[in-house]
Amino acid sequence: MQDDERCPTPGAEDAVTLRAAGEEDLDTADALFTRYLEFYEVRPADPARSRAFLAERLSRRDSFITLASTPTRGTVGLAQVYPGISSLDMAPSWLLSDLFVVPRARGLGIGRALLRSVLAQAREADVAAVQLETAYGNHLAQKLYESEGFRRDPFHVYLHQLR
Repeated sequence: MQDDERCPTPGAEDAVTLRAAGEEDLDTADALFTRYLEFYEVRPADPARSRAFLAERLSRRDSFITLASTPTRGTVGLAQVYPGISSLDMAPSWLLSDLFVVPRARGLGIGRALLRSVLAQAREADVAAVQLETAYGNHLAQKLYESEGFRRDPFHVYLHQLR
C-alpha cells in the first residue's frame, strides 16, 4: 500500500458500521473478496469462481462474513471467519481467514473495528481462541494483530497443496 492511498485523519463522516453479510450481500462481498485475492496475488482461472465460493459459504453457513461501511465511502471492508474445533483446547476455535480493507479506506480504523468485532463475537460464543495468518511481508497487518493481543504461534505451519 502506498501512503497516498491512505485516508487522512478519520472524521465523523468515516464512522464505521459493521453488519453480518447475508445472501443479499453477495455482490458486495464478492467485490471485496476479489480484491483480497488480488492482494495475495491469487487469480482464479474462472473469474466467477470467487462469487460461487462465497455463495456456497453463505448458503451452507460454514463461515460468517462481516462487512464494514462508512457513510461517505460505502462498503470498504470484509472479515470472513470459519468456526472449528481445537483438539488441544478441547473447545471451539475460529479461523479468521480473510480480513481486507480497500486501500482508499485504510488508516480509518476499519480493520481494527472488524478485528474487534470478530473477537467480541468469539468471546460471546465462548470460543477458546481465534487464529489468523498473514504474509510475512504484511507488516501493517502484523502490527494491528499484535496491538490487539494476537501473538505468533509457537507451532510451525505446514501445507501440502493438493490443487
